[in-house]
Amino acid sequence: MFEYPLLVPGGLSLEQQSLYEKITAGPRANGPFTIVHDDGSLAGPFNALLFAPGIGNAVQELGAALRFHGALPDRTRELVICAVAAALNSEYEWYAHSRAAVVVGVSAEELVQLQAGTIPTSASEGEAAALELARELIAEAGVSEHIRSKAHEHFGPSGLTELTVLVGYYRTLAGLLAVADVRAPAETAPDRGHQQ
Repeated sequence: MFEYPLLVPGGLSLEQQSLYEKITAGPRANGPFTIVHDDGSLAGPFNALLFAPGIGNAVQELGAALRFHGALPDRTRELVICAVAAALNSEYEWYAHSRAAVVVGVSAEELVQLQAGTIPTSASEGEAAALELARELIAEAGVSEHIRSKAHEHFGPSGLTELTVLVGYYRTLAGLLAVADVRAPAETAPDRGHQQ
């Protein structure tokens, strides 16, 4: 069975080292989930990105833009990411973003509902519209005019673009995590003590 070897800093090429530094510096480094293992290797999808550093850099830049420079409300963003993780049964993605979701005010009950594939009953109208759009994008059966109009009403054209790219980005990461067979670390419960 193929497994991605865990790359440690001392064995990286210059291009890999540059990518490693971009991933481990900046806002990701202070997040509510582990991105670096004790031996220095990268956790989650980041180790796999080192094997294609040119593409990996573009992917990590898109992720940083979506998480730290997007216009969506933090709660909306994390609800959508958790919905993608749950729908695609992405264990690491769920581990990481259920923790990030708690930091931005998503409750344990809302996480249970998302994991069950339902829209939380406490979601605002805008959050529900974003989650409905995400659901249709994940199903790949097209987007109905009703769902598109509802999401547009709450987020406008730029928000529709951001939501669509957000869903696509986390689908991509879920696929990379599946191919790399990356599982969640032992501490999988959301941690309310960390800050983003």
